[in-house]
Amino acid sequence: MRILCIGDVVGKVGCEFLRSKLSSLKKVKGVDIVICNGENSADGNGITPSSADFIFQSGVDVITLGNHFCRRREVFDYLDNTPYIIRPANFPEASTPGAEFCTLDLGRLQLTVINLIGNMYMESGVLSPFDKIDELLKKIDSRIIMVDFHAETTSEKLAMGYYLDGKVSAVFGTHTHVQTSDDRVLENGTGYITDLGMTGPLNSVLGVKPEISIAKFKTRMPVRFDLKKGDCKMECVIFDIDDKTGKTLSTERLRIV
Repeated sequence: MRILCIGDVVGKVGCEFLRSKLSSLKKVKGVDIVICNGENSADGNGITPSSADFIFQSGVDVITLGNHFCRRREVFDYLDNTPYIIRPANFPEASTPGAEFCTLDLGRLQLTVINLIGNMYMESGVLSPFDKIDELLKKIDSRIIMVDFHAETTSEKLAMGYYLDGKVSAVFGTHTHVQTSDDRVLENGTGYITDLGMTGPLNSVLGVKPEISIAKFKTRMPVRFDLKKGDCKMECVIFDIDDKTGKTLSTERLRIV
């Protein structure tokens, strides 16, 4: 099975670029399932029902989220009622809308997608992602398990990759919007990359106009993060997974421009 995992989609421009490229990429690469991080898909931050619908209608099967998913209150009911969009599982369950994971029944097998958020330099008050994944794996019986680890530091992402090696099919990092060059298959058969990268404006600072980010760093004053227009990129990884074992056979890192 070939599973395409796409880095954080940024704003309307990123959504539109995703739609323009995804269909042909799926055909050329023989992709079976598409997982995409959509937590920044709405202009200005967060995700809305309309931006989520746009991503699904573009050919994505599962949307994962991150630290910005609850910025837009209008998405709360959507998260509770839409099965294939999931928020980080280690947010407090009682007070957080949305599902911790989702499972796709593919007939011959089941595929589960889990979303976690890191502890280092991220949201306060969330549970340990290591403890949470232990809890989830006890009740998930799917042969193929994909984990989106939305985290800030490369060390925490790498630690999670090694911790889950042999326990899940693949671990892919999101959040930092910069694609890393370390995609590989770990010793016990888990596919891994520290960060998928970003889908959005090419000549930008994580999607934002460079001059705005520069002004923030120079003045230390709050700024409005307007998104850059123009040329875009879609960064992603294809995990080729053995249906019988659930282990990753190979990885292919891509940047579509």
